[in-house]
Amino acid sequence: MDLNLKGKNAFVCGSTRGIGKATAEQLAELGANVTLISRNEDKLSHVAAELPVKKGQEHDYLAADFSRPEDLKDILNQYLKSTKKRIHILVNNTGGPPAGPALSAEPEEFRKAFIQHLVCNQILVQAVVEGMKAEHWGRIINVISTSVKQPLKNLGVSNTIRGAVANWAKTLANELGADGITVNNVLPGATETERLAEIITNQVNRTGQARQEITDDMKSIIPAGRFGTPTEVASAIAFLASPAASYINGINLPVDGGRTKSL
Repeated sequence: MDLNLKGKNAFVCGSTRGIGKATAEQLAELGANVTLISRNEDKLSHVAAELPVKKGQEHDYLAADFSRPEDLKDILNQYLKSTKKRIHILVNNTGGPPAGPALSAEPEEFRKAFIQHLVCNQILVQAVVEGMKAEHWGRIINVISTSVKQPLKNLGVSNTIRGAVANWAKTLANELGADGITVNNVLPGATETERLAEIITNQVNRTGQARQEITDDMKSIIPAGRFGTPTEVASAIAFLASPAASYINGINLPVDGGRTKSL
């Protein structure tokens, strides 16, 4: 099986923690040159310095705020123009919107989430796609949620925006497949990240239940009987980024221990 990413250049968003960081580490381990993208420059510098480095590999980072899409566009264009890099792998990964019912969410919450997820994803794709076409090789992988198959309770804005991203990605898969570019979505289930900890805390505050009781209830509906790890999700992303996944295109891949009830 060909998992070798030597000579490939990757953008990994949201890469200072959780699934994004684990993905950057695995792509680097497979030989890719990784560019980390996130808001906090200090954290980016720290993570970049810890990535595996093999002979000929170089890693770097871009500090960008996804609430300011025009700034993101400028940062990407300047970087690609100055480095003359062609990006072969794009991992779109952005922290989820705040929890809460869809009905009580303010319209502004939907707008912000739409910009940070779909609009910024579009900007990133447009920045790198011509280089992928020139190489006739590209991997666009969007880290979204199992909510695109089965909406999750009390995550109204997230459920809505994740669904939009999934359909955008499927449309791109149809448009770009002939150019040797695949577009796939990875759908993490309950994964041991800061995001999951926040969701549990919100539920504690909303219901008054004990944290352990909520945690046990969440695990009870997962056939695997446990939460996933960022590394387990990153392994799926790394495989989809590899040459071995060249004929996998336009799919939603749950990595959730079997929690999602639909096929």
